[in-house]
Amino acid sequence: MEKKLPKVYANKIEGKAGNNEDIYYSHNSNEERRVDVPLKGKNVNQKLNEIFNSANYVYKADVKLTLKDGVVNKRIVGRNATHLITIDNELISLTDIKDIEKS
Repeated sequence: MEKKLPKVYANKIEGKAGNNEDIYYSHNSNEERRVDVPLKGKNVNQKLNEIFNSANYVYKADVKLTLKDGVVNKRIVGRNATHLITIDNELISLTDIKDIEKS
């Protein structure tokens, strides 16, 4: 006599979630390799969140900022709702930033 179990509801997962790091293992060794996901295709706020939440960010991050006025290299240490804060205590308005890249 076969016992019938209740059905389990599961939502369909459409597309890639993107909330985990991609990790690959080599067949030749047990060495773990992490792959950094490039910042292209994301808005400035998403890029900043990735920089500040990365394992490499401890206190400061060297970045290349594309501003309305031109391109500058800065060392950022934090942010608030409206500005980036540099190591020199300079405030850069988030509305002035067109793009940001890790240096």
